[in-house]
Amino acid sequence: MTYRIKVPPRTLPVDEAHLVSGLEHWVFGLANYRWSILVGFLLLLMIGGGTWGAFWYDAQNADKAQELEREATIHLFARSANDPQKAATNLKEAIVLYKQVVDEYPRTSTAPLAQFSLGNAYLQSNDLALAIEAYNRFISTYGSHVSLLGLVQQKLGYAYLLKGDLDQAAKAYSAILEIPDAMNRDYALFELARLEENRSRPDEALRHYQDLMKTFPNSPLTSEAAMRVKVIEAKKTPDPSPSAVTPAPSSSPSKPSKP
Repeated sequence: MTYRIKVPPRTLPVDEAHLVSGLEHWVFGLANYRWSILVGFLLLLMIGGGTWGAFWYDAQNADKAQELEREATIHLFARSANDPQKAATNLKEAIVLYKQVVDEYPRTSTAPLAQFSLGNAYLQSNDLALAIEAYNRFISTYGSHVSLLGLVQQKLGYAYLLKGDLDQAAKAYSAILEIPDAMNRDYALFELARLEENRSRPDEALRHYQDLMKTFPNSPLTSEAAMRVKVIEAKKTPDPSPSAVTPAPSSSPSKPSKP
């Protein structure tokens, strides 16, 4: 009698069966959502391309702004005193180029410097109204640029002084004192003291001079401030007057002088 060797049916292990089943579901899911996946991929591609395009566009604008600012600065400083007409032409060209930077590329890193330089160019051309407007525009638009803000306020105060508006000049110089990292706070104190002297306020002038001497002992303005303090204090202290001497009356009336 013969015996058959029973061969057990070939079955997949449980883990392998689950793996095959999971792969089938994944492939089936891809087939069902292939359009959604394709659209999502295209959206990611477009977003990435748009981001790269924005960076490229900003870089191009930054390069153009820098080139214009550089050209404007060359015109501003390449002005010969021997040729007033050419100097005036160069100054006008500088103003045009600075305005182009701040008008066409206001979001570039060069725009704040161009705005400040535009005010300086107007100031050199004795156009005080436009210089003040340019400085105030810097303060309102680029006031977060602390490295330039103190200098802008200083120039603004100087423009108001030339205009004869002492109150606005004092406000501009006082604003510098509110900027902790401003490098020209000693200058602001000195100018405020001089303003108070011009307005016949010696006590306020003394306070600013003394504050300058105490806070900035190494400033080149300290020695002049000390001299001004001595002058003001000398004016405030009355000179000791000698005792009045009453002349003795003459025994005989004076004769009239001959004609």
